[in-house]
Amino acid sequence: MAAIALRQDRAAFAALFGHFAPRVKAFLMKGGASAPQAEECAQDVMATLWQKAALYDPARASVATWIFTIARNRRIDMIRRARRPEPEQLPWGPEAEPDQDAALALRQDCEKLGQALAQLPPKQRELVEKAYWGELTQSEIAAQTGLPLGTIKSRLRLALDRLRHEMK
Repeated sequence: MAAIALRQDRAAFAALFGHFAPRVKAFLMKGGASAPQAEECAQDVMATLWQKAALYDPARASVATWIFTIARNRRIDMIRRARRPEPEQLPWGPEAEPDQDAALALRQDCEKLGQALAQLPPKQRELVEKAYWGELTQSEIAAQTGLPLGTIKSRLRLALDRLRHEMK
């Protein structure tokens, strides 16, 4: 890893690739990926290894642990992407008019949610707004606010528990 990080040593990368790429592919296939998906993901993992070799910290984890963590995260990303609808799968044209009872219930729920949000402490309300209206991930919120990720997670969990309680 040091040779790759410091000198972009192709021979060292080839050795690492030869050792880990088949193992990463097998790991991904055991996790439920098809052979082509696992191959694509393994290639992506190894490309990431080449590009971000300087970020590897031997004090934090072994090379194998670091590589398999990247592989696991890439697999999760692939699953999330696969669950998103493609634009051609989205409905086109005008949607059917909702019935009046459903529209009234939705309006009442929206008002109740607005009141519940207003009752949240400002720090929790701000995080809920960033996460759900701003569509930011918890990591992005942490980077934007400078708060630790654990604090973000705790505040969001507490806020959502309060909102859930209020909406009952």
